[in-house]
Amino acid sequence: MTANALVARYSDLALTGPVGSFDAYVDRVTRIPVLSREDEQMLAQRLHDQGDVEAARALVLSHLRFVVHIARGYAGYGLPVGDLVQEGNIGLMKAVKRFDPQIGVRLVSFAVYWIRAEIHEYVLRNWRLVKVATTKAQRKLFFNLRRLKKGLGWLSTDETAAVARDLGVSTAEVTEMEQRLAARDVAFDPVAIEGSEDEESYSPATYLPAPDADPAIQVENEEWDSTSHARLNQALERLDPRSRDILASRWMGGDEKSTLHDLAAKYGVSAERIRQLEANAIKKLRGVMVEAA
Repeated sequence: MTANALVARYSDLALTGPVGSFDAYVDRVTRIPVLSREDEQMLAQRLHDQGDVEAARALVLSHLRFVVHIARGYAGYGLPVGDLVQEGNIGLMKAVKRFDPQIGVRLVSFAVYWIRAEIHEYVLRNWRLVKVATTKAQRKLFFNLRRLKKGLGWLSTDETAAVARDLGVSTAEVTEMEQRLAARDVAFDPVAIEGSEDEESYSPATYLPAPDADPAIQVENEEWDSTSHARLNQALERLDPRSRDILASRWMGGDEKSTLHDLAAKYGVSAERIRQLEANAIKKLRGVMVEAA
């Protein structure tokens, strides 16, 4: 079959329109025939020499089934398989773009590393809120430690050493990754638990120190409050009785504070005069407080 015929054949098989569900998508991609070595080389050469987009489309379509197969191997991480397949398809397209037919290998052997790389990145970005693998050794452990563990329990010293030797990492890195995999994300703020005594679950916010937990700060605040009250009382004593009564009625009366009109009626003056007396009293009060400091 010629390259033009292959391109036309796979153009008719293109996935156009919605597929309804992931199962429907899998059914459609498995119906797409796999290219023979000769046909694959022909299309790859055409893409490499001419940059033919239709040839690239045919190469991608014929390998979608392999992406589904690889993505299903990562289903144990609790992420939607459809999303894993989508990320793997991105890796497949990158592989097709970079594939050199002169190397002499099948495209699937070359593309598997690109497909896995995209899926790995997606898993690391979405498996946890906090990223669990940042270095090359940690990434290697993240995707291999579960497979190498023989049981569900913690690794023994000998098993830890064996895993470290197989993966070429230190035993400390194996132990650290095992702890990270066993941990879980915890909400920062306390979450109410129905039926519990304190109705709060453990959370990082529970263990943060209170702003006033330092005894030295508590003593300092108490002394400051006591000194401030003493200065305020001394400053009020220097005011005339009317000014002191106006300030007490306006600012120290709790919820039942007097209005300007109430005090105006009490002293037989205008509300504006009460406002002036109040302003002058506050000014004197500030001056006395500054002097006392």
